[in-house]
Parts: sequence; structure tokens; C-alpha cells
Amino acid sequence: MAQNEDDAYDLTAVEDVQIPTEWQNGAVYTLEQAVRCPHCREPIRTLRVVRMLRTQVTFTSPLPRAGRALVCPLCERIVSAELSGIL
Repeated sequence: MAQNEDDAYDLTAVEDVQIPTEWQNGAVYTLEQAVRCPHCREPIRTLRVVRMLRTQVTFTSPLPRAGRALVCPLCERIVSAELSGIL
């Protein structure tokens, strides 16, 4: 994991990164039917929802301070999906 001058970590060059335990918490949503993860191509029936918090900004930002990422429970990569009714 390399850190660049913007205080951001570049994970693209690292294949065997262990996901920190605190990142593995979050809500679990069950899908109505099995689908294939677009990354690992394995069938999945659940998605994990992990909260994101804005931790640094160098200007007054109109962007939200928090959000959510949906993650494949097998390969732990972010997948494209939508949750409705989240405030």
C-alpha cells in the first residue's frame, strides 16, 4: 500500500491486502435471488453495506459528509447497486 503526496492510499498495486477488521462490519442485505458479482464472478445472495465518512477536505465542500458503499461478501470489492430510503 503506497501513500502518495495527497495523503491518499493507492491500493491498485497491491493484490494481497488484508481488509482491516473494522471495515468488515456493517449491515447485510439479502438479495431476492442469487446474482454474480461483477468482479469475482461468484454467485452471491447478500451484499454488505459499509458506511463512509468524509475525513478530509481542503475547501468548503457541498458534497455529503457520509455515504454508504455496497460490497461483495466474497471478494470485498465495491459493487454497483442502489439502496432506497436512506437518509
